[in-house]
Amino acid sequence: MKVGIVYPQIELGGDPDAVRRIGLATEELGFNHLLMYDHVVGALHEGRDPKLWGPYTEQDPFHDPFVAFGYLAAITENIELVTGILILPQRQTVLAAQQAADVDLLSGERLRIGVGTGWNYVEYDALGQDFSKRGKRVDEQIGFLRRLWSEPLVTFEGEFDSIDRGNINPRPKRQIPIWIGGFSEPAFRRGGAVGDGFIFAGPLEGNGGAVGGVLDGWDRVKHHLTENGRSIEGYGADYVMTGANSLDAAVDTIKRWEDAGGTHASVVTMGMGLSTTEAHLDYINEVKNKLG
Repeated sequence: MKVGIVYPQIELGGDPDAVRRIGLATEELGFNHLLMYDHVVGALHEGRDPKLWGPYTEQDPFHDPFVAFGYLAAITENIELVTGILILPQRQTVLAAQQAADVDLLSGERLRIGVGTGWNYVEYDALGQDFSKRGKRVDEQIGFLRRLWSEPLVTFEGEFDSIDRGNINPRPKRQIPIWIGGFSEPAFRRGGAVGDGFIFAGPLEGNGGAVGGVLDGWDRVKHHLTENGRSIEGYGADYVMTGANSLDAAVDTIKRWEDAGGTHASVVTMGMGLSTTEAHLDYINEVKNKLG
């Protein structure tokens, strides 16, 4: 089991020194990875039709993960840098391919991209993309990214993107891993069909209602792997432990997730009343000590 840290950016007010300190501490304490969420645009929720159901508003700060990872690539040596998740369909595909390639080259092949479709239609509108077609677009983007990273010259004509005998240069030295993130059956299906792994979040077990938990989602991903003739061996499963909001709960959840076949776990420090960078650092240090 590889254990990493979720960068607590909505609680640190966009403080650039916190990026440095938490990035360095994640590596120095021996964690495997640092995961960052992605939102370009915050939005006021009130007075919207349809309603915005997601957890973040215009008050919540987010660093751009590619820019932050370019910085962290220079000051760290070992930790994996993970987008969890990058809202890919609202971004220009070729530009995202080049940004990812640069991060992977500058970090020494330490980037892992988790991608998903998001929930904030205001964000899509502001970035000039169609929220209603986000699922179809991300399906097209994943294959296109892989071609841009590997082929010296690409001709592609899709529904959403096209290129005529063009490329990105420099390209990464490998296929950057693309993991799928989400909570829905389309996301689980996508993970089984084309993902190198899956990034889960939410409660580990179902709540007894219509919404299942991460273990149910993991079963669905495995089902779709089988349906696509793919092996679970070598497939990654990362759990962003949003439901583990105490030290004992985090340690117990890591063990239970490992027993369920999980390969990665990401410790969340947000939502625990930790108001300073020092408090977040103290907590991840306690997690490391508890894990041994």
